[in-house]
Order: sequence, then structure tokens, then C-alpha cells
Amino acid sequence: MQKRLEELFERLNDLYYTRKFSHLKTLLLEAEPADIAYFLEELEEKDKLLFFRLLPKEVASNVFVELDVDAQENLIKNFSDSELCDILNNMFLDDAVDIIEEMPSNVVKRILKSTTLENRNLINELLEYPEDSAGTIMTPEFVALKQHLTVEEAFKYIRRNGINKETIYTCYVTDAKRKLIGVVTIKDLLLANPSDLIETVMDTNLLFARTLDDRESVVNLFSKYDCLALPVIDKEGCIVGIITVDDAVDVIQEEATEDIHKMAAVTPTDKPYLKQGLLTIFLSRFPWLVLLMLSATFTSLIIGVYEEKLYLITPTLFACIPMIMGTGGNAGSQSAVTITRAIALDEVKFKDVFRVLLKEITVGIILGLGVSILCFLKLMFIDSLYNEVTPLIAFTISLALFATIVLAKIVGAALPLLAKKIKLDPAVMASPFITTIVDAVSLILYCALSLAIL
Repeated sequence: MQKRLEELFERLNDLYYTRKFSHLKTLLLEAEPADIAYFLEELEEKDKLLFFRLLPKEVASNVFVELDVDAQENLIKNFSDSELCDILNNMFLDDAVDIIEEMPSNVVKRILKSTTLENRNLINELLEYPEDSAGTIMTPEFVALKQHLTVEEAFKYIRRNGINKETIYTCYVTDAKRKLIGVVTIKDLLLANPSDLIETVMDTNLLFARTLDDRESVVNLFSKYDCLALPVIDKEGCIVGIITVDDAVDVIQEEATEDIHKMAAVTPTDKPYLKQGLLTIFLSRFPWLVLLMLSATFTSLIIGVYEEKLYLITPTLFACIPMIMGTGGNAGSQSAVTITRAIALDEVKFKDVFRVLLKEITVGIILGLGVSILCFLKLMFIDSLYNEVTPLIAFTISLALFATIVLAKIVGAALPLLAKKIKLDPAVMASPFITTIVDAVSLILYCALSLAIL
């Protein structure tokens, strides 16, 4: 794949800079829009507009959609009104909405002015849906068939009206009031007799989403049911759009990236890393670091209270504090990340909290036993070479480690579920906060056990 791309880029580069534009246009018709967009973004600014204008109309809109926001904005500023109109009229409406959402207001006004009245009204309808709802990622461009049509009539209708639709493989059957009553695929139509009615061929076992459903839960249906497209209905049951698998993949990628950022205590951003300025990166990380630093103050206070007492018993107790805190934090993060991902995939709900806790406690006990036994052996045979370690001290530290791991598993599993219940993002409760909470709790537990036993 990489070799093929390198060869393509080399040919594009050679044809462009030797000004063999007729050969270049032929090659552009054969190339993938995403590859062309990647090549265009690597060009110098002065060449980007010229290269884009060389694109055949058949591929220009598809390439424009694949460009990053900055490149799109710069091109729009240099487009004539007719050029912008051509690009928009050959673009699917959901792609146009995605672009509009990223553009400054002056560019948005020009985009809306350049499109047709019908498209403008549809775009405005899509923009009115709440952020992160299914309505924001659907397209109103789909094939709707009537149940009384024959298969032959359906094919004629698809040939007439399907050219500008997002997909024609899956068609939706509606009644006179546009209520969704069935679905039929091209495969179903090809295998049926031309005289068969659509109502005898269609599948009435419908899978659909509603316009206000959360988009993350909706796109999970694609992986669960292997969909290529999913109809979206309004409150009255009328079909208003469809979500295609390419849009679902984009949402899955965005949501996964957002969760990873939150779990790493970074404010999510839509911009690629190399497009982010230093100030943007600073602002996305600084508040979290300050918040976690302040929350870690509790750990410092606990150490300050118990430091002298632990040190008087034996310096080994004080030396093992980082090990106890680190192991507890890692154990809690393991559970938190696992449960957060399970929640995102809709594998776990709040009603499963007791089953989750029972499983994590059991796992915590098994892990705790294994790690604490190894810790005891390490203390007796390695740490004893340079520190004063008695069997009782080693047992106390190992017991505290065992209790810390079990407790960390409970906290790590419970907090994401609790966050979901109170309408917070479970990813926020993952690694950073779990580690801070477990550090404080495990330290109190460790110090209390050490003083009680020793």
C-alpha cells in the first residue's frame, strides 16, 4: 500500500511540475480522493489552488471533503462564486454540514449563499439538531420507495433518482405520509421477479435510530448488527435521513480519540496534533495538571501526618510508600479503563454494577494474592540486604498491598459507572482521577495497617 502511494505521488508530482495537465487529469480520475487530498496538502500554498482547479468535476467535491479544515477554508477564500457553487452542488449534504460547522461565520455565509434554496433549507434543518445527536450525522439523501411499486418500477425509479443519493444499495419503503414501514436491498430486488410488489419483498423487521438519540450509542449499532446504513426517524415515525457506515466510522474514531484524551487528562480537540499551536496544547493540558496537582495535595497531607511515625518504626515502611501508591494506581486504572471502554461499547450498564463489582473484587483478590506473595519474597530476600526487614514487617507491607489492590479494583470499576449514572463522561473518571483517589485511600489504609500491626 505504501509503495503504491509513493508511486502515485511521484507520478502526480512529475505530471504537475512538468505541466502535463491532460495526463494529470486522466490520472486523477483513477486515484482515490483521500490520496489526492493528502498529496494536495503537501503542496506549497501557491500551488494548492491551481492543482485543485485541475481536478475533474467528478472528483473535486470528494477531494474537498477529505481536506483538513484549514485547507478547505483557504480554498473557499480563493474560489469564485461559481466554483464554490459547483463544489457544494456535487457534495452530499451531511458533508456540507460538517464543513459549515468548522468554518468561521463569514465563510459560512458565503457557503450558504452559494448553494441552492432547497439545499440551504435542508442544511439549516440539520444544523438545528443538538450536538452529538444522530440528527447531526445523518444525510437526507436516500432512496425511498412506495410499497405498491413493482420491482421493475422500483428499478426505474432508482435509475432516475439514485444518482445523487448517498447510497442506493439499501432503499427504504414508506407509506403516503413518509412513515418508515420497511427496508429492501438491491440484492432483494435483483433476486425477485420484476412483477413482484415491493411490499412482498421488503423486510419489516426494522432497525432504526431517532433524530435525538446519542450518536455514540447509534454508531455502536453498526458494529453490533453489521449495518451499511441506518434509517433515522422523527417523533412521528417518518424517515428524515440515513446514517451511512463511513459517517459511523468517523464518529467512532472521534469518540475513541476524545476518550483517550480525557483518560490522559487532556482536553479533547478536533485539530490534528501537528496543526495545533503551542498555546492550544498548553491550554488543553495546563488546567488538568493544576487540578490533579491540587487533588494530590491530600496525598502530601497524609504523608506529612504519618511520616514521622512510620520512620520511627522502620525506614522500610516509608520507603515502600511509592510502591504501594504506584501499584494501587495502576490496578485502579486497569479496571477504570476496562469498564469505561465496556460502557462506550454498551456492554455494561449501571444496572450491572453489582455483577461488575463482584467480578472486579474476585479478580482483585486473585491479583492481590499473587502480587503480595511476590512482594513478601522480594522484601525478605532482596530488600533485607540493605534494609531492616523482619517477617512481620514484610507481612504488614504485603497485606497492605493486597488490600490496596482489591480496593483499587472496586474504586476503578465503580467510579466510571457512577459517572455514567449522573450524566458525566466515564472517561473523565479513568486514569488521572482514579490514580489520585486510589493514592490517597491506599496511603491511609497502608499507614493505618502499619501502625495497628507494628
